[in-house]
Amino acid sequence: MTRLAAASLAGTAIEFYDFFIYGTAAALVLGPLFFPTFSPLAGTLAAFGTFGIGFLARPLGSVLFGHIGDRRGRRPVLIGSLLLTGGATVAVGCVPTYDAIGVFAPLLLLLLRFLQGLGLGGEWGGAVLLTAEHAPAARRGLWASFPQIGPSVGFLLANGVMLALTASLSDAQFAAWGWRVPFWAAGALALAGLWLRHAVTETPQFLGVQEHARVPLFEVARDHWRLVLLTAGSMAIGYAIFYTVSTWALSYGIEQLGVTRTVMLTCIMAAVAIKGATTPFAAMLGDRFGRRPLCLYGAGAAALWMFPLIGLLSTGEPVLMFCGFLVALLAFIAMFSVLAAYLPELYEPRVRCTGAAVGYNLGGVLGGALTPIVATAVAGRGDGPPWGVAAYLTVIALVSLGCFALLPETREVAVEEAAAA
Repeated sequence: MTRLAAASLAGTAIEFYDFFIYGTAAALVLGPLFFPTFSPLAGTLAAFGTFGIGFLARPLGSVLFGHIGDRRGRRPVLIGSLLLTGGATVAVGCVPTYDAIGVFAPLLLLLLRFLQGLGLGGEWGGAVLLTAEHAPAARRGLWASFPQIGPSVGFLLANGVMLALTASLSDAQFAAWGWRVPFWAAGALALAGLWLRHAVTETPQFLGVQEHARVPLFEVARDHWRLVLLTAGSMAIGYAIFYTVSTWALSYGIEQLGVTRTVMLTCIMAAVAIKGATTPFAAMLGDRFGRRPLCLYGAGAAALWMFPLIGLLSTGEPVLMFCGFLVALLAFIAMFSVLAAYLPELYEPRVRCTGAAVGYNLGGVLGGALTPIVATAVAGRGDGPPWGVAAYLTVIALVSLGCFALLPETREVAVEEAAAA
């Protein structure tokens, strides 16, 4: 289990590095380089629009790779998704700017971002099921949480590289070539991930399926559509919190508050590091007390914290901003630490890869794709704290809270499996 968890964590970290490096670049530099004819605000919105394309592609990736995972096994998903995401990320670093090739530059950016999202949509299902379906039932939440640490590691790695570059290069150097370096580095990381995953074995639950679904998506749409909609609604606030903190707040702090890139990245990275470190401990609580209670507490805390979060961010004070980010991300991880065990347990093994991944990634469209765009538009250039952003996030949190309330608890199933073993 240690080797499997390490392989899942490392691969997920690499793929989320690829995904996050684009989000950071969108907040920092892509607007002026690829949309120079726009105003600064419109350029940022356009850059976040290409960022959102990746989320729209993720459900399609979950369908594509979910079909492979349910028909051919979880292992091929791990390899294929890593190759696709890594290749697209390297290619982003090679795209000429608008000044060089005109409108083809943003079009290429859109295409490659779409391919990134397609690969990441398959990654989560494969990585989570690899650990969840190998794990002993009594500790499934703990072992399945390791892929959930991967996004934190990927974010820290991506932004650590960006922080080092912005601190060591002039603005002109960073805009000319420095922003491309993290994208090129994705190639080496993808090769490392393939090496870690090449010896991974297929999961026993997949091998135990007597008759595999002919078209998994059709079965999920026919038999589990309500469950997919509820899981998507449940996921929305987690994505909204994470991308508010990691992407929109970064752009807002730099452009509207005048905080330096280094300070903003440091505050966000410190909060994400603590979030990642607490993930397995929150998952252990899920094994002890149940998945659903932690999700309800996390969504409820998020609903209560969105206005304080925006108030603390608007001060521009590093310590206060860090506190706002940290509490929001702890509410986030109360939910997402247990989801890697919770979502697979909600679906039968024959359609589990498709069902869990589609629900998870649809939540990304609702909460992750729209949030930076909506928040940037709502914040605009008005004076004072952008309370409209807080109201928007609070509504999403309440919707997710209601969806979690309608989902069943699954810990009892795990306890019965442990007793039978």
